[in-house]
Amino acid sequence: MEIIKDFPKVFDEFGEARRNSFIAVKEIKDAGTPVVGAYCTYAPQELAMAAGAVPIALCSMSNETTADAEQDLPANLCPLIKSSYGFAKTDKCPYFHFSDIVVGETTCDGKKKMYELMSDFKKVFVMNLPNSQDEEGRKLWRSEVRRYKEYLEKELGVEITDEQIREAVRVKNAERNAQKAVSEVMANDPAPIMGGDMFKVIFGSQYKFDKEESIKSLNAVRDKIMADYGEGKNVGKKPRILITGCPMGGGTTKIIDAVENNGGVVVAFENCSGYKMFNENIDENAADIMNAVADRYLNIGCSVMTPNPNRYELLGKLIDQYHVDGVLDMTLTACHTYNIEGKKIEKFCREEKGVPYIAVETDYSTADVGQLNTRISAFVEML
Repeated sequence: MEIIKDFPKVFDEFGEARRNSFIAVKEIKDAGTPVVGAYCTYAPQELAMAAGAVPIALCSMSNETTADAEQDLPANLCPLIKSSYGFAKTDKCPYFHFSDIVVGETTCDGKKKMYELMSDFKKVFVMNLPNSQDEEGRKLWRSEVRRYKEYLEKELGVEITDEQIREAVRVKNAERNAQKAVSEVMANDPAPIMGGDMFKVIFGSQYKFDKEESIKSLNAVRDKIMADYGEGKNVGKKPRILITGCPMGGGTTKIIDAVENNGGVVVAFENCSGYKMFNENIDENAADIMNAVADRYLNIGCSVMTPNPNRYELLGKLIDQYHVDGVLDMTLTACHTYNIEGKKIEKFCREEKGVPYIAVETDYSTADVGQLNTRISAFVEML
């Protein structure tokens, strides 16, 4: 394994992985490999991989195309939906441009109606996600995962076998294990690195299409961090913050900056661009591999679920494991499910876990950076 010598360059490499993969995705298409784009962690990546395609996360976290989106969508809509649609409509997202198929999901009302508009200019397959994780919801989701498999087979002209799915599961499990292992270095107190650098590693790893190489890189980063930590290198004693709520990335990394520029360190990301991505694996030896895939994805604790016990279970586990001093709940403007669930999350943090809590609402602009810094710095100072 290659020895890592210069950490800032490594973090920058992961941070630039998304931009660098713009060229890589074109090369993948030129080689004849299909691309399946997705916006949500509920979309089962293993099925696209088993079909011989490359699954990829699409652009959705910038206000660059908001004005274009608002020509068709209401202004008082969630910025993530407007960003997703705006990048697609203007063809400014290379991943969307090269996607043969976009897989959507009925998470929230805004997204499912947005997919109807998007289907005017791209092949969109929408999975009917149940809003509960009970037995009836599980039956529906298992049937939807099978319907998605059949759609991929038809559109890509392939047959997806159980063995191909098991191999894809093996690869994704290994990647999830590597993502989890590198994230868990932040459980050390004091933290070995800043949370912004850790986020670059985790977020960037999604855009390394050679999964075996990505796994090696993640493991090498973890080993280097822990070797340096053993020599006494760390960020010093700082208030330890966990970020929960809506997806983190792009314009919302200003939240990480507001914490870490004001004396804190983000040690854990509970949201779906963080721990939810890799919290649970799939049993590659399950008797029914399709059901195993479906069940793993349905178990994700998103606020669209009613009730949503898995979010509280994961949040409680991370608060303990990462020795969290305070929880920051980041909600995107007009995200009703996360906004409303925030009341119960606050009660859970304060009363059950005994941890201070702050909620912030934001979008992808920079207009509120000053206000965010004022509120978050006061919260960190209180800790």
